[in-house]
Amino acid sequence: MIINGLQKTTLLDFPGRVACTVFFGGCDLRCPFCHNAGLVLAPQDEPFVSEEEFFRFLNKRQGILDGVCVTGGEPLMQRDIERFIMRIKETGFLVKLDTNGTFPDKLKALIEKGLLDYIAMDIKSSLKNYKKAVGLRDFDTACIISSADMIMQSGVPYEFRTTAAKGLIEASDFASIGEWLDGAERYFIQAFRDGDTLIYKTARTDDSGRMPLPISPLSEFTAEELRAFSDIVRPHFGEVGIRGAD
Repeated sequence: MIINGLQKTTLLDFPGRVACTVFFGGCDLRCPFCHNAGLVLAPQDEPFVSEEEFFRFLNKRQGILDGVCVTGGEPLMQRDIERFIMRIKETGFLVKLDTNGTFPDKLKALIEKGLLDYIAMDIKSSLKNYKKAVGLRDFDTACIISSADMIMQSGVPYEFRTTAAKGLIEASDFASIGEWLDGAERYFIQAFRDGDTLIYKTARTDDSGRMPLPISPLSEFTAEELRAFSDIVRPHFGEVGIRGAD
C-alpha cells in the first residue's frame, strides 16, 4: 500500500475524535469541483508514505490519537484496503472511512466485519444529475443507491455530504437529495472553494470516459444561498450543517 499523504493531527475530520488522516491516490470519478486533481489524476507524481512508515508513526501516537481517517481519492479502489484497515483496528485505533459510494461490495465487507466506526459518503448531486457532477459521460447510479441504503441500515455512525458548486448544483437538486435520503442521520453541505488544483481546470481533455468539462468557471455560493439550501433539506435529516461558509 502506498499512501499519498498523511496529516498527522486533525480535530475536524473525525467527529468527536482526535485523529490523523491518510490519503490514497486514484479515483474512479472526475468531479469537476474536486480540489485534489494531482491526487486523483496522477498519484504516481505525488509524495508517498510507505505502509510501514505509517504504522511506525501510528504506534508512536498510542494514547494521543483516537482514530484514523481513511480518505482519497477513493480509498476503496485500493486492492488491500480491507487488510490495511484491519491492521489499524488491531493497533487499537478507530477508523473513519470517506467514500464516494462506487464500491458497495467492498463497503459491505468492511461493515459486516466491524471494521468501520464512522462513514462519510459524498453525495455529488441528485440522481438525475449525477453524471454531470461526477464528470463522466456514462455512469450508473445503482452503486450509489446501494451504498447509501447500506450505510443508513448499517448501525455505524455516518454522514452524507455534498459540495455545493455553482454551475453544477441548484436548489432542485437539494430538494431531490432530501427526498431520496429522507430519514438519514446527518447531512452536510460543503462550500465550494475555487483554486488552481481543481479537476475542471487541470484536466480539459475528454478521454477515458470523461464527459466534456464545463467551459464556464464554477463559482462559489454565498453563505446566504448555502443556508437556503440547508433549509430545503432540513426536514429530511436528523442533523443538517454547513461547512466552509464565510
